[in-house]
Formats: sequence, structure tokens, C-alpha cells
Amino acid sequence: MTSTETSMKRYYPTALALYITYFVLGVAASIMGHYKQEFAALWGAQLLSDGTYDVSTVVAVIAAIGLGRLIAFPFAGPLSDRVGRRVPALIGCVMYAVFLLGITYTRNLYLGYAMAIISGMANSFLDTSITPSCMEIFKEKGTIANIFTKLSISIAQFLLPFAIGFVAARSLPFNLVFLATAVIIIVDGIALCFLPFPPFEKPEKAENGEKEKMHFTPSAVILVILGFTTSTTFMLWMNCNQELGLLYGLSDPSKIQSFYAVGIVLALFVNAALLNRGLKPSKILIIYPTIALVTLAVVYFVQTPWICLAGGALMGFFAAGGVLQLVTAVANEMFPKNRGVITSIVMISSSIANFTILNVASLLTRMGGTNGPRLVLLLNIAVTLVGIILAVILNTRIEKDMESHSNLSV
Repeated sequence: MTSTETSMKRYYPTALALYITYFVLGVAASIMGHYKQEFAALWGAQLLSDGTYDVSTVVAVIAAIGLGRLIAFPFAGPLSDRVGRRVPALIGCVMYAVFLLGITYTRNLYLGYAMAIISGMANSFLDTSITPSCMEIFKEKGTIANIFTKLSISIAQFLLPFAIGFVAARSLPFNLVFLATAVIIIVDGIALCFLPFPPFEKPEKAENGEKEKMHFTPSAVILVILGFTTSTTFMLWMNCNQELGLLYGLSDPSKIQSFYAVGIVLALFVNAALLNRGLKPSKILIIYPTIALVTLAVVYFVQTPWICLAGGALMGFFAAGGVLQLVTAVANEMFPKNRGVITSIVMISSSIANFTILNVASLLTRMGGTNGPRLVLLLNIAVTLVGIILAVILNTRIEKDMESHSNLSV
């Protein structure tokens, strides 16, 4: 073991604490989707003919998480590159504590919307801290380490239905899950105040004294757009699968989330093995969304309860199993001196997807009534197809760039 590897080991507790923040992120990103009926009741939603509440307004509030991310990313990335990774991590922890402690006590739709924006902003600050930190702590294994941030999220999303079931079985208030998660992020935030962070490269200044500018190639632009399409694929599924399960006659739709989380966990280990064996991340950006597209099409046409569970596992593996993290890691490799900023740019694209696409999903849910979830599936199929086409173009450009570099070397 080299002296550099030994010195980097001192940052492993920091990495663990950062992964725990992503555990909380995993809960915060999906918990409102499990409690749509409860929030609809709190916010005075209309009762439908089947006795359930119209959840379209709750879906719109969940979409505000994307708006919060969109607001914060332009500031979070530059802040991370200027002052280091600790400050945005702590800001993210504080904002998640505010969201988790406050959202279940809101009795007003607009306050709920504001809380969701705070949740999205917390997500932004954590993203611009954790992704660069993983690349800086684990160096050559940074891409794999960044994929495993998704493991923290998936563990949270796997355990969440069990926590919800535990609380429900004992007739405890549903906000208990929110409060327990708030305690975790508060304790973790305190730890991050004292743990060491690795050194980072600040953007250099050019000879004229101005900050060196980032030069965007067409490949970089495609990666940014892939932040939109890859996010859409799993966000639509994650936030709308419960209603689809009910439509298809599944007795316990919350099980879909557990299958989804298992798929993610399996994908992360498979992806790590594939990357270790030399498979290029850009190839995965074609293969996985293609299988996700086929899965969505099958779920659309095969309207049975079991297809929701199978679809949940496959969507977890091929849509949410680190694909967005791969996009971000590849972008970080393109801009090693601007990791915070490029992470922000990719995640801004992801945030636009969260906000705009989930608002469209809310509209489709309201327009389609009981058939709304199937309309959302069609929307997901369309956006995923666009992402596949762009990933093919990206791979073609990368191969051409490699050939040009090889010819220049000769």
C-alpha cells in the first residue's frame, strides 16, 4: 500500500458520513410518494368516487423538489469549488432537517410546496459535495465510489416500506418516520462538522488573471441532456408506481418500492464489477435505458398485478441503478477542476426533469382519472427513447474522439 493510499484512509469515515446523508436523501426523495393520501387529506384535497383523495396536488408538491434543486444548483456548485465540500454538505443537512421536521405539520398546500422546495435545495447542496468528494477520496475508483452513493439511497428506499408498515401496524402517527429520519441527519451533520475533508483543486486563473473558462464539447452537452432523460425514467416510475399498482389490482402497492430497491442494489454491484472489468460507462448509458424502455412497454400492455412487481425490480436495476451517477461521474472526469460546477449543471438538468416532468405527470393524472398512471407510462417511454438516441450519439462521438487522439499520437 502506497503512502498516498494510507493517507487517504483517514477520509474513509468522512465518506461513510457522506453516504449516510444520501441515505436520508433516499428517504426524503420518496417518502411523500408513499403518503400521498395522507398529505392530500391534510391539504383538503377532493374525494374521488372510489373513496380515495385526488393526489394530483400532492404530485405537484413533490415536483417542487425539482424546483428547489433548480434554485440551489447555480449557487451550490460554485460554492463547493470555492470553499470546499464541507460547507455545502452542512447546508444540505440543515435543510433536510427543516424539511423532515416541518412537512408533516403543514396544513396548507402552499407551505407544503415551500417545504418541498427546501428539500430540493438540500438535495442540491449534498450533490455538489458528495460527488466531488467521492472522486477526490477514492481517486481512480471514484466512478465506482460515486455509483455507490446510489446504494445509500436504495438501502433507504428498501427499508422505508418496512418502517412505514411498522408504524402503521402499531397505529402510530405517520410523521414518526419523518422525525426519526430528521434525528439521523442532525447527528450526521454534527459529525461532518469535525470530520476531515480531502484537498480539492480550485479552478485556475488564466494568464490575464481571469478564471479559466469551462469549454463545452458536444459530448458534454449530450451528457447534460442525459441528466434530464435518465432522471425522468426513474423519477416517473418512483413517484407514480403506487397508483399503477392499485389500477392493476395489486393488494399492497408499497411492495413495488421494495422490489425497486432490490433491483437498484443488485445493479450497483453488477455495475461495479462491469466497470472493474473495463466496460465503458458510456456503453451502460445505452444498454440500461434500452432495457428500461422495453420494461415500460411490457408494463403498459400486460395489465396484471405481478407485472408491477417485476417491473419495479427491472426499473430499479436498469433505470435507477446508478445510471444518473454514471452520467455525473463521466462529466466530472471531463472537468476535473470544475467538479462542483459540472455536477451542478448535470443536476440542474435532472432538476428540470423533476419539476417539469412531474408537473406533466400531475396533469396527466388529473386528465386521465383512473387511467392516468398508464398515460404517465407513455410519457416515460417517450422520454426514455430520446435518451437512448442521445446515448448512441454520445458513444459515436467518444469513439471518434478516441480515433482522432490515436491518430495524433501516431
